[in-house]
Amino acid sequence: MELTDRPRRLRTDGVRSLVSETDVRAADLIAPVFVDATTDERVPIESMPGHERVPVSESAARVREIMETGVEAVMVFGIPESKDERGSQAWAEDGVVQRAVRRITNQTDAYVITDICLCEYTDHGHCGVLEDDARDDPRLTVDNDATLELLQQIAVSHADAGADMVAPSSMTDGMVGAIREALDGAGYENLPITAYAAKYESAFYGPFRDAADGAPAFGDRRHYQMDPANAREAMREVQLDVEQGADVLMVKPALPYLDIVSELRREFDHPIAAYNVSGEYAMLHAAADNGWLSLEEAASESLLSIKRAGADLILTYFAEDIAERL
Repeated sequence: MELTDRPRRLRTDGVRSLVSETDVRAADLIAPVFVDATTDERVPIESMPGHERVPVSESAARVREIMETGVEAVMVFGIPESKDERGSQAWAEDGVVQRAVRRITNQTDAYVITDICLCEYTDHGHCGVLEDDARDDPRLTVDNDATLELLQQIAVSHADAGADMVAPSSMTDGMVGAIREALDGAGYENLPITAYAAKYESAFYGPFRDAADGAPAFGDRRHYQMDPANAREAMREVQLDVEQGADVLMVKPALPYLDIVSELRREFDHPIAAYNVSGEYAMLHAAADNGWLSLEEAASESLLSIKRAGADLILTYFAEDIAERL
């Protein structure tokens, strides 16, 4: 049999890179930064090898280290000095994120995105104001509408501190519209919002909850984060965020939900972001530590698959390592 179509012809060195359909650039990546108001020194995060909590005083230095690899954008997460039922340190003028953002924006040229949520700031670890008797009845968790006002205050406080973009992640119904209204009312009409538009109640968040000290003290988050079984619901969630003014649409986690990333790319013209979460990062490290795979190759392939699925931006703990290779 004579073969006329031989795809292998385009897989040889030299031409292979010329016909490559997808690439990952340092400019596509966002690096998470954990700033801890309770420490004066860097604290390694055991479940996330290579990452640390840094004190406010070193937040700008940490971002400069990231930028040296070619990554231009960071997402700032905060660990406050104290917590209470409403998470009031989340919107305090002297809060950990507010102080860190002022330092970072004054001392670097990084593009600074801030996480808008309450789980790191509440003493119960949930992403908003609790409903009555929620501590005694796990079926009751977050009061959706009472939480919106607090999210508005957090967003404006981050904008006042100098954030370039805010990213609400609590999966509170109406959060994008409420934050857009608050930002516009405070004179920040041009500040964009990245919505965690399809955030699933996932088993892959464990190391992050250690890093940010944000695990629920009771119950879980299945009443406000999405059911991993649902794809059509994601389209509804995302459409609502688009209608409310979201500028970028985030899927979290990334790898188990590449079908959602791909569907969003087909259905919406907005930039699509994907969060390559802590559990995805940790499991590759664990496998590499056992000699079961090459960490660099597996990390690169993972990020490439996220881009191929349709993501324009990737928030990833591999950002520095991959950017240096690129």
